[in-house]
Amino acid sequence: MNQPLLKTALRYAATAAAVLVIVFCYHRVITVNPTTVALTFLIGVLIVSANWGLQPAVFMALVATLAFNYYFLPPVGTLTIADPQNWVALFAFLITAIIASQLAERARREAQRANERRGEAERLYKFSQQLLSSDNVVELLNAIPRYIVESLGVKAAAIALPNRPDVYRSSSAIHDLELHDLQLVCMRGEPMTDPEKHAMFMPLRMGVRVVGSMGVSGAVLSRETLEAMSSLIAIAIERAGAVEKLGRAEAARESEQLRSALLDSVTHEFRTPLTAIKAAATSLLSNPALDAAQRLELLTIINEESDRLNRLVGEAAKMAQLDANQFELQWGTHSIQEAVEAALEKAKPALGHHPVDVRLPSNLPLVRMDVGRITEVLTQLLENAAKYSAPESPIHITGEVGNRMMMTSVSDRGPGIDDFEQSLIFEKFYRGRDQRLQVQGTGMGLAIAKAIVEAHGGKIGVISQPGHGSVFYFALPIGER
Repeated sequence: MNQPLLKTALRYAATAAAVLVIVFCYHRVITVNPTTVALTFLIGVLIVSANWGLQPAVFMALVATLAFNYYFLPPVGTLTIADPQNWVALFAFLITAIIASQLAERARREAQRANERRGEAERLYKFSQQLLSSDNVVELLNAIPRYIVESLGVKAAAIALPNRPDVYRSSSAIHDLELHDLQLVCMRGEPMTDPEKHAMFMPLRMGVRVVGSMGVSGAVLSRETLEAMSSLIAIAIERAGAVEKLGRAEAARESEQLRSALLDSVTHEFRTPLTAIKAAATSLLSNPALDAAQRLELLTIINEESDRLNRLVGEAAKMAQLDANQFELQWGTHSIQEAVEAALEKAKPALGHHPVDVRLPSNLPLVRMDVGRITEVLTQLLENAAKYSAPESPIHITGEVGNRMMMTSVSDRGPGIDDFEQSLIFEKFYRGRDQRLQVQGTGMGLAIAKAIVEAHGGKIGVISQPGHGSVFYFALPIGER
């Protein structure tokens, strides 16, 4: 005997047993009038109907009618009825029990449907929250079938879009939902069922427009639930697509702004020395009667601006080499003190009257590095600190060890760098928005420093607060390479 049939048989047996218990109590234990017996039977019928449904309740009503007639209506002990009024009472009891059973069954079904609708609403809400977890279309499409399975308890789910060749499934091992069926539903725009596979297919609609199709198998869901789910999925896909397009548009706009800033910086830095050289040469050629002092001044301008132009070209060539990894590091084990002393010597003209406070602990470990390249990094940081801070303001150099890294910092009391620009100043040719026209530079120094530090396996960064100065730091790994 299978499980459902056994369960049904036990319910019918239980209802018959309940009738026997009531008869025993009122016939052997307690003596009551027939009205009390009838009301007790009626209560039992209502309880059975509310919990087990209409059929067991009707069965109990019929059994209770027979028992009521045999044990409590005169003549007792027979199924005959002497008084016609008792016939009326008996049939009234039977009809009342059946009607009450139907009402209780209807209330039970309504309560069950209400609970099912509440459960579906809760699952749909949870499903809608999961759909907001990603703004990436591909990631969302891969996750939606899994969300459907988790939220609604179906065996398998699949999503297909007309503009994408792939079918996004809840599991690669289950192929109950065929691509052909998904495409057919998408083209027709109408739901479809496959009773053999217990599968249902729904178009994903965004208003009147079909944006794809979905399929579920292994469970029977109401059409309302499927339509609500398909609408949520369509909205989520459209939203993710819109967010992606907006992100690409924003990235393109920022890229264009950065490109314009870089081009403006490069053009300005190369044009300035060329303009000065051209003006000085033109003055020399057009005024042969200039005295020796004036000629010397113009020739000095040509010499200085030529050096500046040569430095610009040299930095550009160095940046190209670093980008292409066409340079070699001369490895050696050195103290960071060596690089600091060499950098202070090289940056002396730029430092001018800035006092430099060097605080390097005497027990700092040796670091495997190209001391010449690291000297270039420190020189760049010192020159920047001098250029962008007030005259005679102090500059501090510190060193410390942490997490197997040797960190060296150069701090100044300049204008500081806002959060937006802190992520850009290490890009090639980028210069601060407020400083590019006030301080000479190429926008390549920090990019070169970053490339050198990263070639050592280290990292470089800045901590800054506008109006309170900046701290540039770089960290090099300690130990053998």
